[in-house]
Amino acid sequence: MSSPIGVLGGSGLYEMDGFEGRREVALDTPFGAPSDAFITGRLEGRDLVFLSRHGRGHRVNPSEVNYRANIWGMKKLGVEFLVAISACGSLRREIEPGHFVVIDQHIDRTKTRDATFFEDGLVGHVMFADPITQELAGPLADAADKAGVVVHRGGTYVCMEGPAFSTRAESNLYRSWGADVIGMTNLTEAKLAREAEIAFATLALATDYDCWYEEHGDVTVDEVMRTLSANVAHAKETVRHLCRDLPADLENPHRGSLKFALLTAPEAMTAAAKQRLELIVGPYV
Repeated sequence: MSSPIGVLGGSGLYEMDGFEGRREVALDTPFGAPSDAFITGRLEGRDLVFLSRHGRGHRVNPSEVNYRANIWGMKKLGVEFLVAISACGSLRREIEPGHFVVIDQHIDRTKTRDATFFEDGLVGHVMFADPITQELAGPLADAADKAGVVVHRGGTYVCMEGPAFSTRAESNLYRSWGADVIGMTNLTEAKLAREAEIAFATLALATDYDCWYEEHGDVTVDEVMRTLSANVAHAKETVRHLCRDLPADLENPHRGSLKFALLTAPEAMTAAAKQRLELIVGPYV
Protein backbone atom coordinates (compact mmCIF):
# COMPACT_ATOMS: atom_id res chain seq x y z
CA MET A 1 0.00 0.00 0.00
CA SER A 2 1.38 3.42 -0.97
CA SER A 3 2.11 5.98 1.73
CA PRO A 4 0.18 9.26 1.80
CA ILE A 5 1.50 12.28 -0.06
CA GLY A 6 1.82 15.29 2.21
CA VAL A 7 1.27 18.88 1.08
CA LEU A 8 2.21 22.03 3.00
CA GLY A 9 0.69 25.16 1.53
CA GLY A 10 -1.68 28.06 1.84
CA SER A 11 -5.27 27.68 2.91
CA GLY A 12 -6.38 28.39 -0.67
CA LEU A 13 -5.40 24.81 -1.48
CA TYR A 14 -7.91 23.33 0.98
CA GLU A 15 -10.72 23.13 -1.54
CA MET A 16 -9.84 20.73 -4.34
CA ASP A 17 -12.43 19.08 -6.54
CA GLY A 18 -12.39 15.32 -6.10
CA PHE A 19 -10.72 15.39 -2.68
CA GLU A 20 -12.79 12.53 -1.26
CA GLY A 21 -13.36 11.41 2.32
CA ARG A 22 -12.06 14.65 3.77
CA ARG A 23 -11.67 14.75 7.51
CA GLU A 24 -9.85 16.96 9.95
CA VAL A 25 -7.23 15.45 12.25
CA ALA A 26 -6.12 17.52 15.24
CA LEU A 27 -2.84 16.30 16.71
CA ASP A 28 -0.96 17.00 19.91
CA THR A 29 2.78 16.76 19.42
CA PRO A 30 5.82 16.77 21.74
CA PHE A 31 6.64 20.15 20.19
CA GLY A 32 3.32 21.87 20.73
CA ALA A 33 0.42 22.54 18.41
CA PRO A 34 0.73 22.39 14.61
CA SER A 35 -0.38 25.36 12.52
CA ASP A 36 -3.88 23.91 12.09
CA ALA A 37 -5.72 20.63 11.85
CA PHE A 38 -4.43 18.24 9.18
CA ILE A 39 -6.86 17.50 6.36
CA THR A 40 -6.79 13.88 5.16
CA GLY A 41 -8.57 12.22 2.26
CA ARG A 42 -8.03 10.72 -1.17
CA LEU A 43 -7.27 12.52 -4.41
CA GLU A 44 -6.93 10.69 -7.71
CA GLY A 45 -6.83 7.39 -5.84
CA ARG A 46 -3.96 8.44 -3.56
CA ASP A 47 -4.08 9.21 0.16
CA LEU A 48 -3.34 12.89 0.74
CA VAL A 49 -2.51 14.83 3.90
CA PHE A 50 -2.74 18.61 3.71
CA LEU A 51 -1.76 21.29 6.20
CA SER A 52 -2.01 25.06 5.95
CA ARG A 53 1.37 26.14 7.35
CA HIS A 54 0.11 29.61 8.25
CA GLY A 55 -3.25 28.35 9.53
CA ARG A 56 -6.61 29.03 7.97
CA GLY A 57 -6.99 32.74 7.45
CA HIS A 58 -3.18 33.15 7.32
CA ARG A 59 -2.81 34.08 10.98
CA VAL A 60 0.73 32.75 11.68
CA ASN A 61 3.74 34.63 10.32
CA PRO A 62 6.71 32.70 8.84
CA SER A 63 8.84 32.97 11.98
CA GLU A 64 5.95 31.91 14.22
CA VAL A 65 5.15 28.69 12.33
CA ASN A 66 5.69 25.65 14.55
CA TYR A 67 7.68 23.80 11.91
CA ARG A 68 8.64 20.93 14.21
CA ALA A 69 5.04 20.20 15.14
CA ASN A 70 3.99 20.39 11.47
CA ILE A 71 6.63 17.92 10.28
CA TRP A 72 6.14 15.63 13.28
CA GLY A 73 2.43 15.52 12.43
CA MET A 74 3.13 14.58 8.82
CA LYS A 75 5.39 11.77 10.06
CA LYS A 76 2.72 10.60 12.52
CA LEU A 77 0.17 10.41 9.71
CA GLY A 78 2.44 8.17 7.63
CA VAL A 79 3.68 10.70 5.07
CA GLU A 80 6.89 9.68 3.31
CA PHE A 81 6.71 12.13 0.39
CA LEU A 82 6.15 15.78 1.28
CA VAL A 83 5.64 18.71 -1.11
CA ALA A 84 5.96 22.30 0.13
CA ILE A 85 4.07 24.83 -1.98
CA SER A 86 4.72 28.51 -1.32
CA ALA A 87 4.85 31.98 -2.83
CA CYS A 88 8.32 33.27 -3.61
CA GLY A 89 9.99 36.33 -5.06
CA SER A 90 11.92 35.86 -8.29
CA LEU A 91 15.57 36.87 -8.40
CA ARG A 92 15.90 36.16 -12.14
CA ARG A 93 14.27 38.01 -15.02
CA GLU A 94 13.49 34.75 -16.82
CA ILE A 95 11.50 33.50 -13.81
CA GLU A 96 8.45 35.64 -14.38
CA PRO A 97 5.61 36.19 -11.91
CA GLY A 98 3.23 33.29 -12.48
CA HIS A 99 6.00 30.79 -13.24
CA PHE A 100 6.71 27.79 -10.99
CA VAL A 101 10.18 26.68 -9.86
CA VAL A 102 11.02 23.20 -8.60
CA ILE A 103 14.18 24.08 -6.71
CA ASP A 104 17.16 21.89 -5.92
CA GLN A 105 19.20 23.98 -3.46
CA HIS A 106 18.76 26.22 -0.41
CA ILE A 107 20.55 29.10 1.34
CA ASP A 108 19.63 29.72 4.98
CA ARG A 109 19.18 33.32 6.13
CA THR A 110 16.91 32.58 9.09
CA LYS A 111 17.93 33.47 12.63
CA THR A 112 15.29 32.65 15.24
CA ARG A 113 13.77 29.27 14.38
CA ASP A 114 13.69 25.85 15.97
CA ALA A 115 15.03 23.94 12.97
CA THR A 116 16.05 20.59 14.47
CA PHE A 117 14.51 17.75 16.42
CA PHE A 118 17.92 16.80 17.81
CA GLU A 119 18.55 18.71 21.02
CA ASP A 120 18.03 18.45 24.77
CA GLY A 121 19.66 15.07 25.30
CA LEU A 122 19.83 13.53 21.83
CA VAL A 123 22.18 14.76 19.11
CA GLY A 124 22.02 13.81 15.43
CA HIS A 125 23.67 15.20 12.31
CA VAL A 126 21.93 14.40 9.02
CA MET A 127 23.45 14.71 5.57
CA PHE A 128 21.98 17.79 3.88
CA ALA A 129 24.26 18.58 0.93
CA ASP A 130 21.33 17.98 -1.41
CA PRO A 131 18.30 19.25 0.53
CA ILE A 132 15.75 18.32 -2.12
CA THR A 133 14.80 14.73 -2.94
CA GLN A 134 15.27 14.40 -6.68
CA GLU A 135 13.16 11.24 -6.82
CA LEU A 136 10.23 13.47 -5.82
CA ALA A 137 11.28 16.72 -7.49
CA GLY A 138 11.28 15.17 -10.98
CA PRO A 139 7.68 13.91 -10.81
CA LEU A 140 6.64 17.21 -9.20
CA ALA A 141 8.06 19.19 -12.13
CA ASP A 142 6.37 16.80 -14.57
CA ALA A 143 3.07 17.36 -12.75
CA ALA A 144 3.48 21.14 -13.03
CA ASP A 145 4.12 20.74 -16.77
CA LYS A 146 0.88 18.80 -17.10
CA ALA A 147 -0.93 21.52 -15.17
CA GLY A 148 -0.09 23.92 -18.00
CA VAL A 149 2.24 26.26 -16.15
CA VAL A 150 5.76 27.37 -17.08
CA VAL A 151 8.01 25.41 -14.74
CA HIS A 152 11.74 25.89 -14.17
CA ARG A 153 13.56 22.73 -13.18
CA GLY A 154 16.21 23.51 -10.60
CA GLY A 155 17.15 26.67 -8.77
CA THR A 156 18.41 27.98 -5.45
CA TYR A 157 15.94 29.21 -2.82
CA VAL A 158 17.07 31.81 -0.26
CA CYS A 159 15.09 31.33 2.96
CA MET A 160 14.92 34.63 4.84
CA GLU A 161 13.41 35.35 8.22
CA GLY A 162 10.66 37.82 7.33
CA PRO A 163 7.96 38.89 7.70
CA ALA A 164 9.28 42.08 6.04
CA PHE A 165 10.45 41.73 2.45
CA SER A 166 14.13 42.19 1.49
CA THR A 167 16.02 45.44 1.27
CA ARG A 168 17.23 46.28 -2.23
CA ALA A 169 20.83 45.67 -1.11
CA GLU A 170 19.91 42.21 0.18
CA SER A 171 18.02 41.36 -2.98
CA ASN A 172 20.99 42.25 -5.15
CA LEU A 173 23.35 40.38 -2.81
CA TYR A 174 21.31 37.19 -3.20
CA ARG A 175 21.38 37.61 -6.98
CA SER A 176 25.17 37.91 -6.84
CA TRP A 177 25.25 34.59 -4.96
CA GLY A 178 23.46 32.90 -7.85
CA ALA A 179 20.16 32.46 -6.02
CA ASP A 180 16.96 32.19 -8.07
CA VAL A 181 14.02 32.70 -5.71
CA ILE A 182 13.47 33.99 -2.20
CA GLY A 183 10.91 32.90 0.37
CA MET A 184 10.38 32.60 4.11
CA THR A 185 9.46 28.99 4.93
CA ASN A 186 10.77 26.06 2.96
CA LEU A 187 14.33 25.53 4.17
CA THR A 188 13.18 25.00 7.75
CA GLU A 189 10.67 22.44 6.50
CA ALA A 190 13.33 20.73 4.38
CA LYS A 191 15.75 20.37 7.32
CA LEU A 192 13.14 18.85 9.60
CA ALA A 193 11.80 16.57 6.88
CA ARG A 194 15.30 15.18 6.33
CA GLU A 195 15.69 14.54 10.07
CA ALA A 196 12.33 12.76 10.02
CA GLU A 197 13.38 10.62 7.00
CA ILE A 198 10.69 12.18 4.80
CA ALA A 199 11.37 12.79 1.09
CA PHE A 200 10.91 16.50 0.37
CA ALA A 201 10.47 18.81 -2.62
CA THR A 202 9.47 22.45 -3.05
CA LEU A 203 7.13 23.99 -5.59
CA ALA A 204 7.91 27.71 -5.56
CA LEU A 205 5.23 29.97 -7.03
CA ALA A 206 6.88 33.15 -8.32
CA THR A 207 4.63 36.08 -7.45
CA ASP A 208 6.92 39.10 -7.94
CA TYR A 209 10.46 40.28 -8.69
CA ASP A 210 11.33 41.06 -5.05
CA CYS A 211 12.82 44.58 -5.20
CA TRP A 212 15.96 44.16 -7.33
CA TYR A 213 14.17 44.75 -10.65
CA GLU A 214 13.53 48.47 -10.29
CA GLU A 215 12.02 48.85 -13.76
CA HIS A 216 9.29 46.44 -12.68
CA GLY A 217 8.57 48.31 -9.44
CA ASP A 218 8.92 47.17 -5.84
CA VAL A 219 7.02 44.17 -4.52
CA THR A 220 3.66 44.91 -2.93
CA VAL A 221 1.27 42.68 -1.02
CA ASP A 222 -1.46 43.46 -3.58
CA GLU A 223 0.75 42.25 -6.42
CA VAL A 224 1.72 39.10 -4.53
CA MET A 225 -1.91 38.25 -3.76
CA ARG A 226 -3.13 38.84 -7.32
CA THR A 227 -0.48 36.58 -8.82
CA LEU A 228 -0.80 33.98 -6.07
CA SER A 229 -4.56 33.82 -6.54
CA ALA A 230 -4.08 33.15 -10.24
CA ASN A 231 -1.54 30.42 -9.42
CA VAL A 232 -3.70 28.54 -6.94
CA ALA A 233 -5.63 26.75 -9.70
CA HIS A 234 -2.36 25.63 -11.30
CA ALA A 235 -1.04 24.48 -7.94
CA LYS A 236 -4.16 22.40 -7.35
CA GLU A 237 -3.81 20.80 -10.77
CA THR A 238 -0.15 20.08 -10.06
CA VAL A 239 -1.08 18.25 -6.85
CA ARG A 240 -3.78 16.36 -8.73
CA HIS A 241 -1.32 15.16 -11.39
CA LEU A 242 1.27 14.25 -8.77
CA CYS A 243 -1.24 12.12 -6.86
CA ARG A 244 -2.24 10.42 -10.10
CA ASP A 245 1.25 9.80 -11.44
CA LEU A 246 3.65 9.30 -8.52
CA PRO A 247 4.45 5.58 -8.56
CA ALA A 248 2.79 3.76 -5.68
CA ASP A 249 5.92 1.67 -5.22
CA LEU A 250 8.38 4.59 -5.26
CA GLU A 251 10.93 4.03 -2.51
CA ASN A 252 11.75 6.81 -0.10
CA PRO A 253 15.56 7.15 -0.41
CA HIS A 254 15.87 8.64 3.08
CA ARG A 255 14.30 5.72 4.91
CA GLY A 256 16.94 4.35 7.27
CA SER A 257 19.21 7.39 6.93
CA LEU A 258 19.23 8.11 10.67
CA LYS A 259 20.93 4.83 11.45
CA PHE A 260 24.36 6.45 11.30
CA ALA A 261 23.33 10.05 12.06
CA LEU A 262 22.66 9.71 15.78
CA LEU A 263 25.78 10.62 17.76
CA THR A 264 24.57 10.39 21.35
CA ALA A 265 25.42 7.04 22.91
CA PRO A 266 22.22 5.12 23.74
CA GLU A 267 23.14 4.93 27.43
CA ALA A 268 23.62 8.73 27.48
CA MET A 269 20.25 9.56 25.90
CA THR A 270 17.85 10.99 28.42
CA ALA A 271 14.55 9.24 28.93
CA ALA A 272 12.74 12.48 28.07
CA ALA A 273 14.60 12.79 24.75
CA LYS A 274 13.89 9.19 23.79
CA GLN A 275 10.22 9.61 24.61
CA ARG A 276 9.99 12.92 22.74
CA LEU A 277 11.62 11.51 19.59
CA GLU A 278 10.25 7.96 19.70
CA LEU A 279 8.35 8.50 16.43
CA ILE A 280 11.54 9.48 14.61
CA VAL A 281 14.38 7.55 16.27
CA GLY A 282 12.45 4.58 17.64
CA PRO A 283 13.87 2.08 15.10
CA TYR A 284 17.44 2.98 16.10
CA VAL A 285 17.25 3.42 19.89
